[in-house]
Amino acid sequence: MSKIKLAIVGLGNCASSLVQGLEFYKSASEDTAGLMHEDIGGYRLSDVEIVAAFDVDARKVGKSVEEAIFAAPNNTTVFQKEVPATGVTVQMGPVLDGVAEHMANYPDSQAFRVADAKSVDVTKVLKETGAEVLVSYLPVGSEDAARHYAQCCIDAKVAMVNCLPVFIASHPEWAEKFRAAGVPIVGDDIKSQVGATIIHRALARLVGDRGAHLERTYQLNTGGNTDFLNMLNEERLKTKRISKTESVQSQLDRRLAPTDIHIGPSDYVAWQKDNKVCFLRMEWKGWGDVPMHIEARLSVEDSPNSAGVAIDAIRLAKLGLDRGIGGPLEQASAYLMKHPPKQMRDSEARELIEKFIAGE
Repeated sequence: MSKIKLAIVGLGNCASSLVQGLEFYKSASEDTAGLMHEDIGGYRLSDVEIVAAFDVDARKVGKSVEEAIFAAPNNTTVFQKEVPATGVTVQMGPVLDGVAEHMANYPDSQAFRVADAKSVDVTKVLKETGAEVLVSYLPVGSEDAARHYAQCCIDAKVAMVNCLPVFIASHPEWAEKFRAAGVPIVGDDIKSQVGATIIHRALARLVGDRGAHLERTYQLNTGGNTDFLNMLNEERLKTKRISKTESVQSQLDRRLAPTDIHIGPSDYVAWQKDNKVCFLRMEWKGWGDVPMHIEARLSVEDSPNSAGVAIDAIRLAKLGLDRGIGGPLEQASAYLMKHPPKQMRDSEARELIEKFIAGE
C-alpha cells in the first residue's frame, strides 16, 4: 500500500497523542490496547506519513513536528518520549478566530501565544507537500478558521477529518461543496474512544431498549487543558453544546425538553491538565412509573482518548479518497463523530463501517 500523506492543523494535545501513537504502535505487541482497527483497507498505522503541519503558537511555529508536540501549553500524558524526526516544520496558519481573547489573561504555560509570523498559503502547501488527508484540531469556536481550512481542502483535493464542533460535514451547503469537488470528509466533532459522549449515548439507548422512559439527564465536564480554558468563553461554546446534546438526543425514542437535558463543558481546573472528569446523571421511570436514577463519574486522559478514534477517521478518509468518493462519509462520521450528517445507533454505524472497509 502507498503511504497516507497527512497534514495536521493544530499541534496541541490531541496532535501530540496522535503523533506519539504512530511511533508507539510500531513496536507494540498484538495484545496492546487502544486500536479499534489494526488494518483499514490495507492501511496500517505505519503507513501514515506526516507531510505538513500548521499552528499559530510562537512555541510551535518554526519547530519540527516532533518538538512542537511537546511544547507548552501542551500537557497531555507522554507515553512515547522518543519520536523520530519527521523532517516537517510547523508553518504559520491563519489566526482568524482561532485564539480566544481571554487567553491573554492566563500564564504562558496554560494559554496560546500567537507567533509574530506571516500566515502561509495553506492550499499551496497542501499541494506542494502532496498531502492527501488533513486532520483539523482547531480550538472550539474557530468557525472562520475551520471553514478556511475546509475550503483549502476542497481547493487542494485533500480529504478532511474535522475533529471540532464547527458544522461542515453536517452542514448541507459545505457537504455539497465537498461532494461536488469529489473530496471526502469525516466530521463533525470527534467522539472519544471511551468517553463521556459514547458512554452517555450507550446508557441512554439502554434505558430506552429496556422499556424505561428517560426523564432528565445531565453531563458536566471539567478539565485543565487548553480546550477547557478556551471554552470558558461561552460564545465559543454554542456549537459544542448543540453537538454534544444532539448526540445524546439522537439515541432517544422521545426527545427530552431543553429544560430536562444539560450537556457540556462546565469548568476549567488547571491542575487537572489533560485529565477530563465527567459527572453524569440520568433519571428515568420504569415499571409502575417508579422513579430510578444512576450517577456516574468518569475520569479519562482526554487526548489519547481522541487519538484512538482519529487514527481510524484518517484511514477511512484516505480509503474514501482512493475510491473517488466525494462528500461526507456517513458511516464513519456516524460512528466516530458527535455531530455527523446522519445520526445512527453506534452498533449500526460500526457494522456499516466494516462493510465500507470490505468494499460492500
